[in-house]
Amino acid sequence: MLNNSQDLELNKQILQKLIKLAQIVEDILGRHIVLMEVCGTHTTAISKSGLRSILASYMELRSGPGCPVCVTDQTDIDRIIEMARIPDVVIATFGDMVRVPGTHSSLERERAQGAQVEIFYSPHEAVTFAAKHPDKEIIFLGVGFETTIPAIALSIAEAKRQGIKNYSVLSIHKLVPPVMRALLQDPELHIDGFILPGHVCTITGRKVFDFISSEHNIPAAIAGFEPADIMQAIYLLLEQILHNEAHTVNGYTRLVHEEGNKKAQDIMGEFFQTIDTSWRGFGLVPESGLALRTGFSHYDAATRFSVEIPCSPPPEGCSCGEVLKGKLKPNECPLFAETCTPSNPVGPCMVSSEGACAAHYQYD
Repeated sequence: MLNNSQDLELNKQILQKLIKLAQIVEDILGRHIVLMEVCGTHTTAISKSGLRSILASYMELRSGPGCPVCVTDQTDIDRIIEMARIPDVVIATFGDMVRVPGTHSSLERERAQGAQVEIFYSPHEAVTFAAKHPDKEIIFLGVGFETTIPAIALSIAEAKRQGIKNYSVLSIHKLVPPVMRALLQDPELHIDGFILPGHVCTITGRKVFDFISSEHNIPAAIAGFEPADIMQAIYLLLEQILHNEAHTVNGYTRLVHEEGNKKAQDIMGEFFQTIDTSWRGFGLVPESGLALRTGFSHYDAATRFSVEIPCSPPPEGCSCGEVLKGKLKPNECPLFAETCTPSNPVGPCMVSSEGACAAHYQYD
């Protein structure tokens, strides 16, 4: 294992090689390279490590639809808030969702007015909570990509095994490959290469993202989350751009395999089926969401708890949707760092720890 000084020296060496290659590619293209990371953890790591600023002279690193909280549609946020108002309902959630603004309120405001909102670090904890509070209806917010879905499926299996009747899931899950297809079909977006999400790819595998290069002739590289991992992925992309090649390559081989995690895929398929669903900024994306299968309808909060949802326009002036599509940088939003700050967020991109606006505000 490298110590800190060795780690820094290794990163310095990789960075020097990366900058040298970036200069060569920039000279050949006659313009800046534009790359997009499609993972909120990458967004934060790139900004926090200083890579975005360091490489700004040679390339542009844009953020894409990689933050699950951020891409949750405004209507779904409003649905959650309405469910929080149902008597004896407890909203169980990961922490980032609490402060996301809906059209007229947020879970944070509802909790201040008496709604029951509990933060958990895993869906298993929510099942345990449901077992201890049989007089309450626990609704777990299923917000996340392929990485979190298997654990939520297992929580339903555990609730069923224990005979727990007061636990349900509101499935707002999103799948990354379909939104990548939607992104690539946008004629206004011009990206030279994609940094793909390592965590998601541990579940999906590399092969499922082959269409990026085979159908659209754009290089893509799966990356881990250390600065050295991200720099390696960028280097792999630059090499392809230099040689006018396009492949989807695996730069995170220690965890990502060709076909992915079959057990995780099977548990997802057992409990969930694909549906068309809406993404913030993208609208309806075909087969990009998941709903519980009919056999598990008792654990489907959307089926069990019907609520009326008000008209849900996006926040006025908020450019979160354009940021998620890579069409704007966070600081190009007219509200950035003025009306919209982490302490007073207008949109979810400034709320989530994986949000592009929050990362740019804090580190860039």
